[in-house]
Amino acid sequence: MKGRRLLITGAAGFTGRHAVAYFHAAGAEVTAVVRRQAALSAGFPEGVRMQECDLSDRKAVAAMIAEAAPDEVLHLAGKNSVPESWRDPLLYMETNVMATLYLLEALRARPAGRILVAGSRLKYRPGTADGPPHPYSFSKTLEELVSLAWGTLFKQPVLLAEPCNLIGPGPSTGFCSLLAQHVVRSEEAAAGRNTEPQTFKLSSRHVLRDFLDVRDAVRAYDYILRQGKAGTVYRIDSGTQRSLGDIAGKLLAHAEAPVLMDWGADTVEEQPVKPAAYGEPDAADGPEKNAAILGWKPEISLEHSIQDIVDYYRSGRGGSLS
Repeated sequence: MKGRRLLITGAAGFTGRHAVAYFHAAGAEVTAVVRRQAALSAGFPEGVRMQECDLSDRKAVAAMIAEAAPDEVLHLAGKNSVPESWRDPLLYMETNVMATLYLLEALRARPAGRILVAGSRLKYRPGTADGPPHPYSFSKTLEELVSLAWGTLFKQPVLLAEPCNLIGPGPSTGFCSLLAQHVVRSEEAAAGRNTEPQTFKLSSRHVLRDFLDVRDAVRAYDYILRQGKAGTVYRIDSGTQRSLGDIAGKLLAHAEAPVLMDWGADTVEEQPVKPAAYGEPDAADGPEKNAAILGWKPEISLEHSIQDIVDYYRSGRGGSLS
């Protein structure tokens, strides 16, 4: 990435902050795109160029691309709350679908620039009997479809990435971060520095998820940008599914005070189909591949990730992302 101009959308978000730090350290000339002026003080490294832009504003996106003139784009911006998508489904269409199209259209003036769009494993297969489970899933499915179609129609080097559940230090609303915050608030309450938090409710300890450190995912984005094949969807995962109960137990092992927990139903629920392990070969003619075929593999252990998450919140959300 030395000397390459990389534009990162959603730069103030959980993954975005890690991506900005990583690619800046790798020598890229990073433009960090944020939606609001307040996010410009997100603690980006010195030398990172910051740009405010509302990606739902087509003219603003075109002007931003013309000014930044990026060689590559990592598109991380978007909405990702399932409950919020039920309350405002059109917002999710505008943010996850139309904003992506505005970005792709603006980049048509730079046909050589590679574009990596971060999708979601919560997409659904169109044509299935059940249909989309929620508006968020529908929006990410459409985002992937229009991104690949735009690349085909206009000969743009568009790539897709589908990360699993990302964890690690930094401002996140994911399960691990929420429970880590609960642990830290419980410790503060025991020390008299805070009120006792409400009981943390776990819907079911038996639900399985694949968790991957966000820093490993950002490295995978690097591999895909440098080596990926246009028109391909790359899965990014650890290859191991773990129950929420197992993850909660590992987090609670770090607690230095009693933690109120509601473990939910103790019945074993129907489990989701296990995705292919990260090293498992893909069908040669399939549109989806695993990032492992590019030589990438996870490096950060789950235990390391959990320790870093707890340390981050113990430091008052001002800890290191490294």
